[in-house]
Amino acid sequence: MKLLVFEYATASGVDDPFITVEGLAMLEGVLDDLKEFKPHYLVHSESSELISDSVPVVVKGDVRQWLTTHIKDYDACLPIAPEEDGILHDLTQIIERNGVKVFGSNSKAIQLTTDKFEMYKFLAGKVPVIKTEKIYFNQELEEMGRAAFQGSGLKVIKPADGVSSSGVMVVATLEEFLDGVNNIQKFTKLPYFVMQDYKPGVSVSVSLLSSGKTAVPISLNLQDMEIKSCKISYNGGTVPYDHDLSEQAKDIAQQAVELFEGSLGFVGVDLILGEDEVHLVEINSRLTTPYVALRRITNLNLARALMNSVDGELPVDIELDGQVKFYKEGKSLGVSVLK
Repeated sequence: MKLLVFEYATASGVDDPFITVEGLAMLEGVLDDLKEFKPHYLVHSESSELISDSVPVVVKGDVRQWLTTHIKDYDACLPIAPEEDGILHDLTQIIERNGVKVFGSNSKAIQLTTDKFEMYKFLAGKVPVIKTEKIYFNQELEEMGRAAFQGSGLKVIKPADGVSSSGVMVVATLEEFLDGVNNIQKFTKLPYFVMQDYKPGVSVSVSLLSSGKTAVPISLNLQDMEIKSCKISYNGGTVPYDHDLSEQAKDIAQQAVELFEGSLGFVGVDLILGEDEVHLVEINSRLTTPYVALRRITNLNLARALMNSVDGELPVDIELDGQVKFYKEGKSLGVSVLK
């Protein structure tokens, strides 16, 4: 099998460690897990970083254009890319249209989970999701803001297609709301954003493998989130994480993923654990950063298990030996085995 693996930001020549650090760590992990295939991977023409046991393919210009021209030369592809601006959807669709196997979710599932409002509508009444309101930037925002803050409580506003914590704001007043809306427009090309009630609790994610019909939870992960000047920042996490609501969180994540027939391979589900209830925040139909930690402590070759799950074969016995903390550290992702 001639296999291509690529990570969008590094292949595009993005020179911002805040953006590239997690993607590069995932790319390096996947290439190491799949070295038996001697996979090809994309590297930007201005990059000097090469990864051993793999075949670098130099990209000049736009990754979409390169894929459109060259993806037909491969049997299969494992893309690592963000959902924002439809990037992951568009890249996956190019791969699909050329008849190349995708080791990941299909474009239909990606499109549905990328838009947080569409995802909310699809899941409402099926799993415990946070009520989500769609607001257009050209609406009467002052009037809407006044109505939203007549009662007590914080609101969360964020891009409808955002990734990680980019553009996510926790606001308590009309002034903070209007400032937050201006900030969100820097992170999205969509004409709208979403607003939710703020749910206090512990921010976690569940990592799963999915065959498109059945999903298997691998771990519950703690997310290191910080709120400062209304902005939420994501700094890393701890894998695995134990909580009184661990099993309930895994069950809800599994139920949600199994509702999306095209969610395949590695999938991440973000949730909030309250005192006695679980709220689903969003679904990431793609490889997510906890993979970097999980591959250190699982009995599985996780990238190979991802490929097998796309082919309908899910692991039966999943063991985790230890706990790993990961964090952004300069131009790289720090990974520490805690126990």
